[in-house]
Amino acid sequence: MALGTVESLLARARALDAQGNDEEAKRAYVEVLRADTDNFDALTALGTLAMKTGHRTAARSAFAHAAQAHPHLALGHANLGILLSDAGELAAAREHFETALRLEPGNRAAHRGLAILLLRLGETEAATRHGRTGFGGKADPWPYRGAGRPVSVLLVLSALGPNAPVELFMDDRVFLKWTLAPEFFDPQAPLPAHDVVFNGIGDADRCGPALDGLDGILARAGSAARVLNPTARIRATGRADNAAHLARIPGVVTAQTAEWSRASLQAPHAAEALTAAGFTWPLLLRSPGFHGGEFFAKVDAPQDLAKAMEGLPGDELLVLQFVDTRGTDGKFRKYRVMMVGGALFPLHLAVSGNWKVHYFTADMADRADHRAEDAAFLEDMPRALGPHAMRALEAIHARLALDYGGIDFAIDGRGDVVVFEANAAMAVAPPLAGPKWQYRVAPVGRIVQAVQVMLLGAAGRSVETGA
Repeated sequence: MALGTVESLLARARALDAQGNDEEAKRAYVEVLRADTDNFDALTALGTLAMKTGHRTAARSAFAHAAQAHPHLALGHANLGILLSDAGELAAAREHFETALRLEPGNRAAHRGLAILLLRLGETEAATRHGRTGFGGKADPWPYRGAGRPVSVLLVLSALGPNAPVELFMDDRVFLKWTLAPEFFDPQAPLPAHDVVFNGIGDADRCGPALDGLDGILARAGSAARVLNPTARIRATGRADNAAHLARIPGVVTAQTAEWSRASLQAPHAAEALTAAGFTWPLLLRSPGFHGGEFFAKVDAPQDLAKAMEGLPGDELLVLQFVDTRGTDGKFRKYRVMMVGGALFPLHLAVSGNWKVHYFTADMADRADHRAEDAAFLEDMPRALGPHAMRALEAIHARLALDYGGIDFAIDGRGDVVVFEANAAMAVAPPLAGPKWQYRVAPVGRIVQAVQVMLLGAAGRSVETGA
């Protein structure tokens, strides 16, 4: 196709994008790619739009294509590196960041990404060096595509992560988003003007220094804006703290949880020490600060302990008692309920034959009966769970008092709520495409709307108009 035609198609797609017409813009960028399969601008814009709407797999596909088709462009490598880093593929991410910096030594996105990655690897000095260039000691604004006065949100994210995944909620036609990483923020720098602070730091076990940093930053700046998810509430959601405190709630069961040093677990009589501490086999080991089943292992017998530790990073590990929550059909079920602005919202029910249950790897896509269970839960959570479990969930919600967060749990044979985790690092993923997932669209939409209403209310803006 003629160059002029491609350029006109791209101009139209960019205009739709700038107007905030996301779905039309996506289709327009696809039209560009039909005419020019490797068009870098279209691939980059399409990936960016996918990121904004929480479709990370689609974003990765677009960014990977861009980096492969245009290996001489730094931006493509930086974009792909960010997604790979977020997915825990640190070696591949580092390679792309370093390639980007060879091509363009001053590329801020690559410096930022590499600073975060190196901090997670414990290479603090190098991380600080890249952070100076990448972050500049300030909060970074994201493009605003709205027509009226934006709601300015100061979004605080730990460079170490995990954080509350907020892409789906921050509609850039309404919100002007400033991101601030406490680990790389100059404490003497002024804060941008903001209407509300959203503390997106999600993990108490890993992000203590970032939470401390945020407290100091807000105190020095004298910010009068409301803080959603105050640091004290996040600190109270560590796995061991939750296990101890939530177990006191009637109708709630938690797994005995304690932090053990790697050295103590490698000691000759570690199995006896675990038994003396009240643990029985099987038990679970996990590295603190990781989610999504990452660095999480089941240990069936004492002789398996050493091998299980081999793949788990860190000098400290969490030991959790395994709680068998299988139903009479032999399946494991994990529910997720979101806490938003003082209310509970059902997000999903995953059914699996594996003890490590995650929605998108569970037996859902090929099992209509499992999807029917999920749909019944989403349609009428109180009926699906019963009054006993609902009272327990409401009590957990009141105890944690998070403005945004989630509870992952099962229901045991007595109808009690078996809590796996409850914190602010819970993701709300958009439903997969296709008719079989249509039943999930409205429930996810209600959560997105609830977060946006909460942000507007915290900013003192009208929910109806944003004014």
